[in-house]
Amino acid sequence: MSGFRPGVRLGIDVGTARIGVARSDRDGLLAVPVETVPRGDNDVARIAALAAEYDAFELVVGLPVALSGRETASTADARGFAQALADAGHRVRLIDERLSTVSAHGALRGSGRSQKSSRSIVDQVAAVVLLQQALDVEKGTGNPAGASVGPSQEHP
Repeated sequence: MSGFRPGVRLGIDVGTARIGVARSDRDGLLAVPVETVPRGDNDVARIAALAAEYDAFELVVGLPVALSGRETASTADARGFAQALADAGHRVRLIDERLSTVSAHGALRGSGRSQKSSRSIVDQVAAVVLLQQALDVEKGTGNPAGASVGPSQEHP
């Protein structure tokens, strides 16, 4: 586990209507679901409150890129949300999450849940998938997954 940075992280799966949130334990062994946050005026504040509640040192935001590697409207939305979190003073990393929602739906189907009954938690499960991926990458390589997002450098 050389190079692994201990500490709680939050995984954030940004959707157009909902944001799935997951957290890790301090040792990065396991990601677990936390809650689904509605998109709206208070979404960044709610994520900030969760980060404070769990004493998270880093937020891992999923970056939905098309399977071809092209960026989409969802990619721009996730980048904007990650930037808003960074501008609010949080350490943020963007990681490729191409298949996290697909994996989440598959896991929920495998557990016997219908897509309709899974709607309320699929975003949290997607956040778990992307956060666990980030933890596994860092443990395997000794380097944090994804790319760091810094605060905006606005000039007058």
